[in-house]
Amino acid sequence: MTDDVLISVERGVARLRLNRPKAIHALTTRMCEAMSEALLKWRTDDNVELVVIDHAEGRGFCAGGDVVMLARSGNEDAEEAKRFFFAEYRLNHLLFTYDKPTIAIMDGIAMGGGVGIALPCTHRIATENTRLAMPETSIGLFPDVGGGWYLSRLPGRVGQFMVLTGARLDGAECRYLNLATHYVEQAGLADLVERIMKAPARAQGALGAAATKAPDAKIEQNLPQIAKLFASDRLEDVIAGLEADETDWAHSELATLRTKSPLSCKVSLRLLAEGANRVTFADEMRAEYALAGRVVRTHDFREGVRALLIDKTGDPQWAPATPEEVTDEMLDVLFEPLPPSEAWTPFPQAETVA
Repeated sequence: MTDDVLISVERGVARLRLNRPKAIHALTTRMCEAMSEALLKWRTDDNVELVVIDHAEGRGFCAGGDVVMLARSGNEDAEEAKRFFFAEYRLNHLLFTYDKPTIAIMDGIAMGGGVGIALPCTHRIATENTRLAMPETSIGLFPDVGGGWYLSRLPGRVGQFMVLTGARLDGAECRYLNLATHYVEQAGLADLVERIMKAPARAQGALGAAATKAPDAKIEQNLPQIAKLFASDRLEDVIAGLEADETDWAHSELATLRTKSPLSCKVSLRLLAEGANRVTFADEMRAEYALAGRVVRTHDFREGVRALLIDKTGDPQWAPATPEEVTDEMLDVLFEPLPPSEAWTPFPQAETVA
């Protein structure tokens, strides 16, 4: 096991507590493997009634994955990156198919890989501190960990808006969009967990009692514009629509979009378009695994990580530099399925389910 995840069982409640506070609990390969090992064990343990996933300390639930490692691996043969994605996606799929109640407490930052371990859970708690986002287009990546499945199923093109702009949703917005099932003030979390520990069979009641009415969701007033201006799966159309719109909101979102990797934006739009039609979550994971192993080797991903996270110059030089230069042929190469011998597979215990 690893100290980066605190794993315990008490009074019928199994707990996974992310414990890398200096990295805002960003996931490593070993953390994903350790959580999966525990979940597989608990699946057949009659003493475990439910699972709670949260973080041990610090200001966020989970900031994502170890993208600096992924970029360094992409500079070489990408094998370490592939091992990470394989383990992470197995964890995502295991949670998606888990047959015991799971509760994710998304207090603070929940981005990328953090979204991937929260959204499959039965119960997803947001607080006034929640900041949920899929900001991968800023570093030349794409919204993986099931993003093609979850975000394509959000109403009114909100998912496309999120992946193109990296928009951060607060707790009220997460509850409004049903990304969270409950809104609980942070001050009430400790008491909620204690009530669940005392009576796990009545966890549903404890959640209902702890939940409060969320504030108004700011995104609600922008839904008509999002549905209209992000309606197309062509990046060029989205940009043209934002350019033609005279509202301050459109100008602001356009400025944000212009900072993103054009290749990453087109990859993300295609992923959501295809993900909306996938029949099973395992199909989504297989497609994302093939895509991820190639995207980490692209210029844009390595350049994005360099500019934003390593050198911190904040000036990534994207190549191709414009949406028009990103061709369908480029995307076809990235999206090509892997041969069966190299493809992602779920845990055998979970492969007969979605």
